[in-house]
Amino acid sequence: MAKSNRQSGNLSPEFALLGFLVERPSHGYDLHQKFVAELGHVWHLSQSQAYAILKRLESRGDISAHVVEQERLPARQMLRITAQGRKRFFEWLELGIGTNARSIRLEFLTRLYFTHLHRPENISQIYQTQFAETEARVEQLEILLQNLPPEQIYNRLSLDLRLQQMRLIQNWMAEIRTQFHIPREKR
Repeated sequence: MAKSNRQSGNLSPEFALLGFLVERPSHGYDLHQKFVAELGHVWHLSQSQAYAILKRLESRGDISAHVVEQERLPARQMLRITAQGRKRFFEWLELGIGTNARSIRLEFLTRLYFTHLHRPENISQIYQTQFAETEARVEQLEILLQNLPPEQIYNRLSLDLRLQQMRLIQNWMAEIRTQFHIPREKR
């Protein structure tokens, strides 16, 4: 399931837009509304940003658009994910996240959302992989901090902040384990 290659997406909500199109074709406005309703506290995405990303996805061949005429209303574009876009989305869903707080907040939550939606049988695996990477990062930061000369105050402060962030993320991930009823991994 989840590859532990630490490769991260470009921290863009484009994969979330693709993920919503995996469910069903949609109009740009409706897609943006769904995005805001489901992931609006994870990502900030204005309607103009959504349209720009959708245009880029179309030019890349990940989605296709066709005009739908409407009675008494302007024509609208119906967006559909292409086979290429579907392949790209599911490959992204399998990537490792990495261990910085921003990528965990944005990408891990987004991948968890779409894993739950499209491949719920993989929830435990994506969670366990991220939790293990987070624990390994905490251990690495603890060792770096222990081995840092005391006179390197600013490096010490920086490492301490990163370590505290990762410990907070560990606690937050324990809450996720509870909410999704994920068993603890046996060691």
